[in-house]
Amino acid sequence: MALAFDPSTLWLLALLLVVTGLGAGLLAGLLGVGGGIVMVPVLELALPYAGFPREWCMHVAVATSLAAIVPTSISSSRAHHRRGGIDWDIVRGWAPGIILGGLVGSLLASRASDEVLTGVFGAVAALISLKMFLPLDHLRLAERVPKGLAGKLIATVIGGVSSMMGVGGGTLSVPAMTLTGGAIHQAVGTAAFFGLLLSVPGTVGYLLASPGVALPGATVGLVSLLVLTLVAPLSMLTAPAGARLAHSLDKRTLSKIFGGFLSLVALRMLFRTFA
Repeated sequence: MALAFDPSTLWLLALLLVVTGLGAGLLAGLLGVGGGIVMVPVLELALPYAGFPREWCMHVAVATSLAAIVPTSISSSRAHHRRGGIDWDIVRGWAPGIILGGLVGSLLASRASDEVLTGVFGAVAALISLKMFLPLDHLRLAERVPKGLAGKLIATVIGGVSSMMGVGGGTLSVPAMTLTGGAIHQAVGTAAFFGLLLSVPGTVGYLLASPGVALPGATVGLVSLLVLTLVAPLSMLTAPAGARLAHSLDKRTLSKIFGGFLSLVALRMLFRTFA
């Protein structure tokens, strides 16, 4: 199927993609979220202008967002590593679960309905924003981040749900680590690396998906290669700036920024689900 751009809205689509790429990279470095928290809702709005069927826009947005997280996470992780912001002990304990969850989540999402994906995205974003936005810095469910079997189970859930949402893992792993004794700056840096671990197998799952309909945008499986080539380079460009900004902000400010963005995204996705 050829691209079905409406010439009168082509400029709007291009503008949305540029802003999405730049904003996603900045937030990837700032919050360790891989940029998906920006990419998914914006792409879901923009893809109809590229001729995508409405019922597949959320699927393609999630899949393409996760694919874009691969290079963005590399850029963000390198920036955090240079500042000692990645806890490699936690990475070693959680890596198998993150990778497995990323693959399973993409396989489940490719078979889910549009309403299921928006509902999962909105509900999870709302719950996490509540924790990050409220003054709950001293709330702890454990003294230290679990690294044994419990850690692997937590990581698998994080990888699976994050893959279904098209986000880089920080949406869930940052709160999970801070609730179990992790410092916010270390959690953000570690989450940036988790984004790489889950986005690679997750993207493979989405590339192998069979939507059963012809999709525009040089789409392979559910990943739009055209959108990916426009958004990914821009997000890589701004990810290091976000990482630098993260290490210059105090913990409370960083948590409020995270919670604020998640609240906006949650409202949009829940409205999309039930409207």
